[in-house]
Amino acid sequence: MNQLILGDCLEVLKTLASDSVDLIYLDPPFFSNRNYEVIWGDKGEIRSFEDRWSGGVDHYIAWLKERVEEMHRVLKPTGSIFLHCDWHANAYIRVFILDKVFGHENFGNEITWIRSNPKSHGSKHFPNCKDTIFRYSKSNKFLFNKTFMTHDDSYVDKAYKYIDESDGRRYRLLPLLNPNNDRPNLTYEFLGITRVWRWTKERMQQAYEDGLVVQLKSGAVPQYKLYLEDSKGKTITDNWSDIQQIASKEKIGYPTQKPEALLDRIIQCASNENDIILDPFNGGGTTVAVANRLNRQWIGIDSSVSAIKVTEYRLDAQHGNALKGQTSLHSFSDLFKPFTVQLHKYDYDTLRYKDAFEFEKFIVQQIGGITNNKQRNDLGLDGKTKDGVPIQVKRSDNIGRNVIDNFQSACKRFDNALFERNQSESKSIGVVIAFSFGKGATQEVARLKNQENIIIQLLKVEDIIPIAKKPTLSVAFNDCGLDAKQCREIEFIATGQSEAGIEFYAWDWSYENQQFNFAIVNDKIGKQTQKFKAGTHCIAVKVVDNDGLESIEVITLKINGGVALLPLN
Repeated sequence: MNQLILGDCLEVLKTLASDSVDLIYLDPPFFSNRNYEVIWGDKGEIRSFEDRWSGGVDHYIAWLKERVEEMHRVLKPTGSIFLHCDWHANAYIRVFILDKVFGHENFGNEITWIRSNPKSHGSKHFPNCKDTIFRYSKSNKFLFNKTFMTHDDSYVDKAYKYIDESDGRRYRLLPLLNPNNDRPNLTYEFLGITRVWRWTKERMQQAYEDGLVVQLKSGAVPQYKLYLEDSKGKTITDNWSDIQQIASKEKIGYPTQKPEALLDRIIQCASNENDIILDPFNGGGTTVAVANRLNRQWIGIDSSVSAIKVTEYRLDAQHGNALKGQTSLHSFSDLFKPFTVQLHKYDYDTLRYKDAFEFEKFIVQQIGGITNNKQRNDLGLDGKTKDGVPIQVKRSDNIGRNVIDNFQSACKRFDNALFERNQSESKSIGVVIAFSFGKGATQEVARLKNQENIIIQLLKVEDIIPIAKKPTLSVAFNDCGLDAKQCREIEFIATGQSEAGIEFYAWDWSYENQQFNFAIVNDKIGKQTQKFKAGTHCIAVKVVDNDGLESIEVITLKINGGVALLPLN
């Protein structure tokens, strides 16, 4: 399920099943009509910018509304949507989109996120320091997990001022009186005090014996002890002032990047583990990164190649960081959550040498088939069409006649009745997918059709998905000498070439174990300068073209007074 998809979310959403998503968070481009909205600067993002700004606010609302309508369709009846916007159009969005599509009766909250604390006034206005997040549900049967904030120290000192003499635990005293005075069954005398109590007399007596009900002095109304460790925390309201802008360690160079704490709260309160989270405006990938960490399934969509690739690198780094120190295969499988990246074009080498099972699942899904999750005793079949016709995938070139012979036999054993019916009706008895087919396979398929009315469909991978050549990449470097701290400064110059055009470069200054953890991303020029201490350093650079295809170059530098380039085996 975990997918990064390149494309306009309107078109991608149309391919998703109705009632299939548990939670949607979207942070669409704000209604500001400013060029700074173009963050990545690639063709897909610019095209989207021009599309939504071909008219005024009415056009913007129409552009967003048709996408929200598709989101409503794919959302489960128990699901919720959180739409992030600002003052430019929040009133329009609520009245003309969310109330219309979801119904005003399904309005949940207008959350205010205090995202900054301006130090001075604007020239003519109070400075704007907040965003709006609208929460709507699809029906009145929606999931909502109550969430709480951690109490701050000053509150703890003031509220939990009592210390249990037996074990030193902090606690506070809460009232035991019932706000409803008309409760005869809860009216009784306890410790010499007659009141309408919250609990039954039996429960009150048990709590007293357990040391949880105390009377501070004779004649005082008994109270209940709530220990700090038993408190769920501070109630969260619709005014979120406790979530700061993103920390330095989270920054990926995306100007409108949202803090992980913000998405953590939204995902925790409106979904459970293994639920499906959708972000149709993926951006820097915060939603899917947090969903991945919280053991949710997820889908991220964006029209920008850069957004999709940067998110891919972010997830790879997340996996790599989580796996550090893990030695067992069990730990690896628990932490590594596979995901697919769906681009407009695919690199032959990447597909050809991809994990066989993952490739089989991917390509079967691309033709609308149902994958076979068994890897043994499956007759060599990798899936079936929606009509039940067997599919076999060969991650190979120049498939020979023996594959056709074996596949024909497997189809008979799989479902002989289906085989004979399709043969009699001149329909395909099965589909074989490969990168290319040899003359023997092609001739045998033709013979079976002409002489035995057995039709086997041969599909090349390039007939299913567009395949392109990945970019080429070369890296040169110049020694710029030692600085005052005896660190050697090295200038790196990366040169990529692609028929599609180069989109950006990304750099990793401490590459190890084939795990790319970018330090710099979305470098449009391909030139960087970095300082190194004495020792051996492994550097990796990636180039990404406008189709989203990439290449990587890895070099090892030994810094020891001089600079030597060592090949990486």
